[in-house]
Amino acid sequence: MPAVKIGPKHQITIPKEVFDSLNLEAGDFLDTHVKDNVIVLIPKKLVPKNQEWFWTKEWQEMEKEADDAIAKGQTIGPFSKASDAIKALKK
Repeated sequence: MPAVKIGPKHQITIPKEVFDSLNLEAGDFLDTHVKDNVIVLIPKKLVPKNQEWFWTKEWQEMEKEADDAIAKGQTIGPFSKASDAIKALKK
């Protein structure tokens, strides 16, 4: 594993092979902590405040249920007219 140098502002450069293998992008965030005297960096995606609802346990369970229904072909549509879709929704 290549060595990295700590810069004057405590910055390091992640080696390209590590960066690429983790599919990191410039601007990504990393959680940091120390474990057994080792620095641990864990890639982290931040969620905007107005999208937190999507990542709740309840919403993710509904997403899984919908994905399963789609995979099993348990969906209605497609519709050629909006009125047909509205009729199906009202059933």
